[in-house]
Amino acid sequence: MAEERRKRATEAFFGRRHGKRLRPKQDAALSALLDHSLIKLNVASPDPATLFSKPVEQVRLEIGFGGGEHLLKELTRFPCTGFIGVEPFVNGMAKLASAVDEEGGVPANLRVYNDDATVLLDWLPEASIAGIDLFYPDPWPKKKHWKRRFVNRVNLDRFARVLKPGARFRFASDIDTYVDWTLQHCEAHPAFCWQAESADDWRLAYDGWPGTRYEAKAIREGRTPAYLTFLRV
Repeated sequence: MAEERRKRATEAFFGRRHGKRLRPKQDAALSALLDHSLIKLNVASPDPATLFSKPVEQVRLEIGFGGGEHLLKELTRFPCTGFIGVEPFVNGMAKLASAVDEEGGVPANLRVYNDDATVLLDWLPEASIAGIDLFYPDPWPKKKHWKRRFVNRVNLDRFARVLKPGARFRFASDIDTYVDWTLQHCEAHPAFCWQAESADDWRLAYDGWPGTRYEAKAIREGRTPAYLTFLRV
């Protein structure tokens, strides 16, 4: 495992990959999830709909799902949609694994990837994804670290390549400088259009939004979340 972690790509992932040591039950659930649902990139890139054990109508991607609160809700809300959840942080993936284990096993419309999302994005076929969600990514608040933020021109190019025309890129954050940063980068990119007609379009959470532990902490500490939606034009 240590050797595998050293070989992982790090273009867009900075910081630690492992937190507290997993309990045996967590470790078993994580192993079961990865054995069942981990996407391996050692084959030619297929239609992502074929990655799932049952037919799906479309495929969405959530990058950095944290504890999996939103991803789990969406799996239930949209059973005919395939979801790819990306989370390099081992403890986040383990939290998702424990949750699906408690609910009776891995849903047929879930696949996961536990490494740098940029590698997966480069592997996916062009115009194959119906939506990308990026919620509460690491804000890297110090100006000297802003270049580490996941939203940048290169990654927006990646999003534009894999998203279908009319697909949505959704971004949520409680850090105002990152919200402004994302708006500026997306408005400067020819492939994206901000879908907002009034303040409620970014102040109110998305339909079916379950909240996350990161969001709850932000609100407790007095920060106001923003919910942005961009259309792939």
